Amino acid sequence: MKRVAALVVALALIGVAGWLVWPSAPAVRGQDQTITVVDGPSDDQRVQLDATFFPPPGGGRAPVVLIAHGFGGSKEGVREQAVRVAREGYAVLTWSARGFGRSTGEIALNSADYEVKDVRQLIDWLAKRPEVQLDAAGDPRVGIVGGSYGGAIALMTAAYDQRVDAIVPQITWSDLADALFPDASGQGAANGVFKRMWAGIFFGQGVSLDSLRQRGRQESAAPLTEEQARCGRFLPAICDVYQRVATEGKATPEAVELLRRSSPSAVADRIKAPTLLLQGQRDSLFPLGHADANAKAIASAGTPVSVAWFDGGHDGGDGEADWLFEQTTAWFARYLKGEGAPGTPPVGAFTVTRDGGRDPGTRQRVRLHPEATSYPGLSGTATTPVELRGPEQVVVNPPGGSPAAISAVPGIGGLLGGQSAAGVALDMPGQSAAFESAPLTAPLQLTGSGAVKVRVSGKGQATLFAKLYDVADGTPPVLPAGLVAPFRVSIPDDAGSAEATVTLPAVDHQFAAGHRLRLVVTTTDMGYATPAQPASYRVALASPALAVPIVATLAAAPTGLAWWVWAMPLAAVAAAAVLLATGRTTRRRRSAASAASEPGAAPRELQLAGAVREAGTAASGSGHVTAPEGKGTGAGAPAGGSPAPLEIVGLTKAYRNGERAVDGLSFRVEQGQVLGLLGPNGAGKTTTMRMMMGLIHPDDGEIRIFGEPVTPGAPVLSRLGSFVEGPGFLPHLSGRDNLELYWAATGRPTADARFDEALEIAGLGKALERAVRTYSQGMRQRLAIAQAMLGLPDLLVLDEPTNGLDPPQIREMREVLKRYARDGRTVIVSSHLLAEVEQTCSHVVVMHRGRLVSTGPVSTLLASATTNGHGPRLEDVFLDLIGEK
Repeated sequence: MKRVAALVVALALIGVAGWLVWPSAPAVRGQDQTITVVDGPSDDQRVQLDATFFPPPGGGRAPVVLIAHGFGGSKEGVREQAVRVAREGYAVLTWSARGFGRSTGEIALNSADYEVKDVRQLIDWLAKRPEVQLDAAGDPRVGIVGGSYGGAIALMTAAYDQRVDAIVPQITWSDLADALFPDASGQGAANGVFKRMWAGIFFGQGVSLDSLRQRGRQESAAPLTEEQARCGRFLPAICDVYQRVATEGKATPEAVELLRRSSPSAVADRIKAPTLLLQGQRDSLFPLGHADANAKAIASAGTPVSVAWFDGGHDGGDGEADWLFEQTTAWFARYLKGEGAPGTPPVGAFTVTRDGGRDPGTRQRVRLHPEATSYPGLSGTATTPVELRGPEQVVVNPPGGSPAAISAVPGIGGLLGGQSAAGVALDMPGQSAAFESAPLTAPLQLTGSGAVKVRVSGKGQATLFAKLYDVADGTPPVLPAGLVAPFRVSIPDDAGSAEATVTLPAVDHQFAAGHRLRLVVTTTDMGYATPAQPASYRVALASPALAVPIVATLAAAPTGLAWWVWAMPLAAVAAAAVLLATGRTTRRRRSAASAASEPGAAPRELQLAGAVREAGTAASGSGHVTAPEGKGTGAGAPAGGSPAPLEIVGLTKAYRNGERAVDGLSFRVEQGQVLGLLGPNGAGKTTTMRMMMGLIHPDDGEIRIFGEPVTPGAPVLSRLGSFVEGPGFLPHLSGRDNLELYWAATGRPTADARFDEALEIAGLGKALERAVRTYSQGMRQRLAIAQAMLGLPDLLVLDEPTNGLDPPQIREMREVLKRYARDGRTVIVSSHLLAEVEQTCSHVVVMHRGRLVSTGPVSTLLASATTNGHGPRLEDVFLDLIGEK
């Protein structure tokens, strides 16, 4: 024990010494600057902008990133972010916008005549700096990132200044008039409902007395003038418009015109800088629809655009600061440095943050990021109708509009330090009408804006609010993201009623099986201005169908981590404890390692091509079943004359209710085949694959792998690698650590793992050293497949291996699987992409309702099909076999 203690002390001293002499990263040092700009409609105003410039810490020239702050902030609020970005090899400029911090001038709400001109002159200033990299035309390589107010200036500047090369706007607006006067019936801001509380917070930040003194306007104790007290740092014209709107509670033509002059919606189709739009899912100020409008306008000009919905926004949430930083720097690496950075969303990608449970190590919430290769818009890729039920109901608007219903509480996220004010939704008795669906028979993933048609009866103009709840017995109703859809209905005097199609707030929310959807229409909401006059109306459904948007490629994405992932660390700890307690070293067979080291045994071409690595958008987790002692042959193919890699005879598995998931299934897979396991949802494919892996017991029949019966922990399972039912990793560990920990938990020698080949397959580059929680869905998918291929198993079983990959990556994965089988191994692929199966697989097994429908070579199946004049397709054959044609 003394020797052990001495060794520990020695290692500690060596570690400290190494830390002291190890070269540290270059320090990031900011240089405060006062930059004079000229702006105004006639260029007759001189403004002093308080800025800080951070040269690239490594010296030389580098692209420059401008970081804009949010409304009410200053350059100091983004200093930490600036240092992090500079460490990535950029020059960085932060500044306090006119009217904020110590900068002079007055707030013009990101006007083209004021704030936009300011930023264009900041770019002029940067073009003269020797630390800033220039384009061939002599323009600086410029990117702009910012949130809220800062996000809008990124969009507006890119529209007016073609020198901007890439932008990452976050939680910002498209049309400021629509943001402050939303109308869910589609009639526009002139008919909108005034977002009273948010407007008050917004304007209040502009008249903050502390800010006035900070920027030197009130350095003495002299009393404020009447105009300063009333308007603070705003231009008088903006102040006057707000005072009138706040008094009347409705939009005026002057207000709408002024706000739209400061909105990207008017100029977004001019933007040529590749744009990554990051919008918060918990944002009642600038909800997801604003990112949607910006994306459509920018894409109409042929500009690369990607969209991500993350857990955060003006109403709080997790914020996902690290993930947002990774996405931002990856985007700039691609478009400012020309690097194919791992983790960069592909052009047109759509990423959504979802809850993945809790990290068992940190007990923090895990965020998953399923990704579609194209942005579908708020209407989704498909629409599912859900029938609502309920009679016509009377609702009352109380005198003065009080007491009011509560949905989101504007600004509460900031007061709670970024937390969400969950569970505050409250509807007042007598003020609301409710319509409800039957319990769902299956989970329903809503992604986008639902729509419903209502009829309102009464007199005059009704101001109403629609909201969609998730309802389950025994628990309070959940209002996703706390969002409501305000709308006005004008009832003609001679009609007595009017109909309106209401677009509900855009959300990403899963309604579990057994839950109900409840549409509530109320007369009040605390965040909005409502009529003071008492009134009553009757509300009914004009159509019972609620249109629910779905994004098909995201609906089946994993929402959690597999159970066995959490057990892996415990298994590793237990194994280590046994080794320490016994003090013995287990002998393991190394014949596989010897065979694997022979020339030609492990082809180096088993990797994704450079195009995949450069795209860097994929990877995920996997499941891989192995047995102790490493008894598989590793890279080597089965010897001649050995049994089939997989043989299934009479396999049967029934649910508890007696219904058969798999019913008398029999088929055989030969060495060197790539077999596609096909069937509609509920065909029994996943159940069959789980029985192959020994995870569940069949009720009848037999599975043999290389002639050995499959039982839990059977040694032959060491020759099978698998990825079934979605990826699962320890999110707080890096990709590399996950692979190494997984392999260590199998108890097999490190030499058998063939990590180099697996890491080449992953193609994640530097992202391998990042925590998996920062990975996109595609990245997790690629890492999952690499994990399944650890040890180069003789039989590889993959469930939807191309889920989350973009078309180039799918093509490369196709070649990987073909090569894998050509080298003497066998691959089984379950996939719903029939065209991909047709190009990848040599053989297919078609299942329907648990039974075998057909099996054989793909070419034979196609040759036997009746042609339609264009040649047979596997899709046509498949639909014919299951009786869906």
